[in-house]
Amino acid sequence: MSEEILINVTPRETRVAVVENGMLQEVHIERAAKRGYVGNIYKGRVQRVMPGMQAAFVDIGLQRAAFLHASDIVRAFQGMVAEGDAAPPPLPSIQELVREGQDVVVQVVKDPIGSKGARLTTQLSIPARYLVLLPHTKVLGVSVRIEDETERNRLKELLQGLIDEEPMGYIVRTNAEGQGEQAMLEDLDYLHKAWQVVEESMSDAPLGSCVYEDLSLPLRSLRDLMRDDVEKVRVDSRETYERMQQFMARFLPDMVERLEHYPGERPIFDLFGIEDEIQRALQKQVPLKSGGYLIIDQTEAMTTIDVNTGAFLGHRNLEDTVYRTNLEAAQAVARQLRLRNLGGIIIIDFIDMIDVEHRRQVTRQLEKSLSRDHAKTTVYEFSPLGLIEMTRKRTTESLERQLCEECPTCSGRGSLKSVDTVTYEIFREITRAVRQFEAATLLVLASPKVVAKILEEESAAVAELEEFIGKSIRLQADERYGQEQYDVVLL
Repeated sequence: MSEEILINVTPRETRVAVVENGMLQEVHIERAAKRGYVGNIYKGRVQRVMPGMQAAFVDIGLQRAAFLHASDIVRAFQGMVAEGDAAPPPLPSIQELVREGQDVVVQVVKDPIGSKGARLTTQLSIPARYLVLLPHTKVLGVSVRIEDETERNRLKELLQGLIDEEPMGYIVRTNAEGQGEQAMLEDLDYLHKAWQVVEESMSDAPLGSCVYEDLSLPLRSLRDLMRDDVEKVRVDSRETYERMQQFMARFLPDMVERLEHYPGERPIFDLFGIEDEIQRALQKQVPLKSGGYLIIDQTEAMTTIDVNTGAFLGHRNLEDTVYRTNLEAAQAVARQLRLRNLGGIIIIDFIDMIDVEHRRQVTRQLEKSLSRDHAKTTVYEFSPLGLIEMTRKRTTESLERQLCEECPTCSGRGSLKSVDTVTYEIFREITRAVRQFEAATLLVLASPKVVAKILEEESAAVAELEEFIGKSIRLQADERYGQEQYDVVLL
């Protein structure tokens, strides 16, 4: 599997595209006016303690107060603990952990999404290339994505020997697989320096200030996305290229030659067809090569994905046609989840299959296709209703919510009132207006489509209404009016 990372930099926006075998898999966007907060550490103050929610709201200087749950407040661990070796102590009540007006140092683990404020933790962590520093928790862990038990034990013993009696904890990241002592030492050196800066900043930082900010998107991409199968990293900004080169020389010296500056006149995203893919990722319908298609609906509570056979007729029988469509859909769903950055609860309505083995194979195909996803995913077996339920960890807004805003015409409903509905609303508004105000004539301003409907099909109804109210009604089309918009003016 060949993989490339393409980085497009403009003065106010940076975009990163992950391309596998020529196909776009992920898009990350960072805008200067609205940088994400995940990973940032703030000095905040508790505004309200909510016992019923076992949580507190904390002012960290953002537009909305951030949310801190009792389970995200650090409690001291005694001794060195390896994952799975000991159960955490019982969770105390929120009143025992924080009080209103208390100053706290917190880290953002989830950006503000929709109407919800940022999600916080006091369990601070600072990531490097291969390790994550946990300054307040003496834990030694290894990423569950490293499945080989021998390698897990090797990394754990290696790190244990390097940190000795350090009073801080560490997690070994997936990228550390196969790495040696020198790589670990470099990461430890970086993390110690970073934590020293944070400690110095915390002591005299004003309330609501950021004491540690995560790397910019291009450098984060190198830290989090670079793997052995990434063949090239192309960036179209000379300045960003030089910063990335310095970063790689320090942390990824073996991969420096994979970084390239793209000097071409044609935009890098146009050259690789990324712009068209992004536009398609904003559509509800996703065509499949077989002729079937997906319908993706993102709501506040969950995302639903419906699989349809469409024009695919198959060659053998209905069960075989459905099975093949579902297998293809499982791969497409995994890609769309990454591409659109969809998170939370996801319900997939595959086409009904009778064969139990076919169901099992579709589930396995979905899990296999999700294996390269950087976000944590959990897939459950088919439900009695033939649905697959799954979750995908969400830390930032989806692609659609980053790039789009609520439709001002339908107010986010995704549908418009029909012309007939608006016509009858206008008739009711006319009746309501003449009962309240005196006027000889009423002027109706509406969209051309609505006015044309009234004049062509409802002229008799207008005549009856004029006779009923004893007033004259004039109609005027205005291109500036949306289909649902109208005004009744008294003349």
